[in-house]
Amino acid sequence: MTYLDYQATTPLAPEALAAMLPWFESQHANPHSAHGEGRRAKAAVEIARDQIAALLPPGRLAFTSGATEALNWAIKGTRGPIVTLATEHAAVLDTVQASGRPFTILPVGADGLVDLEVARAAIAPGTGLVAAMLVNNEIGVIQPIAALADLAHAAGALMLCDAVQGYGRVEIPATVDLIAISAHKIYGPKGVGALWLRDGVDLAPLLHGGAQEAPGRSGTLSPALCAGFGVAARLMAERRDADDAHVLALFESARAMLPGWQVNGALDHRYFGNLNIRRDGLDVNRLMSDLRDIAFSAGSACASGSGRSSHVLRAIGLSEVQARSSIRLGFGRYTTEAELGEAIAAIVAAAEGQWS
Repeated sequence: MTYLDYQATTPLAPEALAAMLPWFESQHANPHSAHGEGRRAKAAVEIARDQIAALLPPGRLAFTSGATEALNWAIKGTRGPIVTLATEHAAVLDTVQASGRPFTILPVGADGLVDLEVARAAIAPGTGLVAAMLVNNEIGVIQPIAALADLAHAAGALMLCDAVQGYGRVEIPATVDLIAISAHKIYGPKGVGALWLRDGVDLAPLLHGGAQEAPGRSGTLSPALCAGFGVAARLMAERRDADDAHVLALFESARAMLPGWQVNGALDHRYFGNLNIRRDGLDVNRLMSDLRDIAFSAGSACASGSGRSSHVLRAIGLSEVQARSSIRLGFGRYTTEAELGEAIAAIVAAAEGQWS
């Protein structure tokens, strides 16, 4: 199996697994207990917290069950009208719609980027929260988060950055107020994420029942998951230059093998480990059926069972037919150029076979 679905989840780094195993095998204390073993577990959690925070601006970091919880907390814990983008993850769009607060959803251009003048007009005084994704999970484009944060602050609003796909890969502007991240997108374990809060920013709690995390999040933390998250974050810092160079080389190699395919989204403002492409007339379901030994995606894994075409691709102006003729290839640290080349050759051959 060739794995090309890194935006859905990344492989677990061996170093992260090694950090987790002792906590599954023999170190089972509750990190919120006051005895010696509990304090030892708490120390492991705090080491992980520091490792993760090292890639973020100064502030407070609260562990969560994942980015969905973090985004829900950030949105539901604030007040006032919300401004967000049409290409946001469902964890933002659905939560905004469920909040009961007034909201504005900004369009994006054909390149997937927001028009800052349109944003300026929408982010008016009285806005409570602006929410935008740093790196889009479906098409990889990088939004102008710093400029959006400036507009938010000028209106007296807070800026929430969904940095799930960008954390450790793309610089997060230091001027944002809230940041959501997830371990399993950076070669860490599933089931743990975090919400970062700028000092002075307070949120109403989402979960009640102990407030174990200082900003007000309740629930017993898993030292194993936190430790795996921490080591994964440390590796993102240590390997960033090498990882960046690797995915860029893979991206350029892949593009050279795909003449006649169109890239969805901007080619310049993007993370290069995400390649969302289309070929007019392509039957994606047939393609995926023909290539069961290659793991790739027709859109977000979180919406894969909805039966709908990608809202992100429709937002950049693609027709329903074009959106349904698109696939996403995601690659990263553990992808080799040889396996990517073989997979793309198979994809191209299978696609061409549909018209022969």
